[in-house]
Amino acid sequence: MTLSVIALQQTLQKGLDTAAVLTGNAQQMTVEEKTKLIAQIKDELQRQNAVMVAHYYTDADVQALAEATGGCVADSLEMARFGRDHPASTLVVAGVRFMGETAKILSPDKRVIMPSLEAECSLDLSCSPQAFAQFKAEHPGYTSVVYANTSAAVKAQADWVVTSSIAVKVVQYLHAKGEKVLWAPDRYLGDYIRQQTQVEMAIWSGSCIVHEEFKAQGIRDLLKIYPDAGVLVHPESPAAVIALADCVGSTSQLIKAARDLDFSSFIVATDRGIFYKMQQTCPDKHFLEAPTAGNGATCQSCAHCPWMAMNQLENVLHTLRFPQAIELDAALIAQARKPLDRMLSFQG
Repeated sequence: MTLSVIALQQTLQKGLDTAAVLTGNAQQMTVEEKTKLIAQIKDELQRQNAVMVAHYYTDADVQALAEATGGCVADSLEMARFGRDHPASTLVVAGVRFMGETAKILSPDKRVIMPSLEAECSLDLSCSPQAFAQFKAEHPGYTSVVYANTSAAVKAQADWVVTSSIAVKVVQYLHAKGEKVLWAPDRYLGDYIRQQTQVEMAIWSGSCIVHEEFKAQGIRDLLKIYPDAGVLVHPESPAAVIALADCVGSTSQLIKAARDLDFSSFIVATDRGIFYKMQQTCPDKHFLEAPTAGNGATCQSCAHCPWMAMNQLENVLHTLRFPQAIELDAALIAQARKPLDRMLSFQG
């Protein structure tokens, strides 16, 4: 039902290796070299009538460039919505592959390119279209709700697509209609939804390699050093971590909480790429990474997705000059758009 552990580890290691090379190259650039590179990207964006859409989890340089060139920095849903509504003919999607696919589904007439088509997502990888079809077949009569972190081929099989910001409301809405819910692929988010709604669901067993690494004991230990800190947690995290939170929410909701909650410092249990926007929104506040390694443990991701780290300035320029485009079959786009449109029109 899930991608084999060995296959996932191999794909993860490839992402780590590629990200290490790209990040190393970025760190070796001089200020003059980076300035020149940014100017070249800006010229290409203008020449090609292109706009950048970047996820909160990408590196600060990429987010800053997206903002400086009239693009957006957002969660996966707002990235796709912005790209759909923007007049640019080319979208440069800085994120992971499912985000590029979602942008293409919502903007089929636009060219959608990415800094790296190898930028994957462990949730997407854990839920293949074939295995998901079998999971559905094992639960006849269930309404299928899938997280945005899935491939276009899985979305095409689903009744609903949701982001973490509306997942609880959608499940409550379906339960009120008397529908049984099948959820995929993040088991921690699924458990959180079940706990919040008291709705029994059939839950897939995938997980995010970043959020699964956060440790409750590590947060408790950090709170001993920073007893007045607030704790912000993404619901893809384990239940013991969620239990310590002052706010549990999507990326956008956590950024809002950082601004609105009466804390001067926060321990943040999500990808550290979000610190760019949090610091921008709350320059007078202090943000700390939630620990990802407990006693004697090591971390795979260390609070930063290795595939998100594959988005660097150098390969943004490379894909503009040598496009790495998302290509999807028209029939697949039409089918996958149905649950996405349902999500976009949801008023719950």
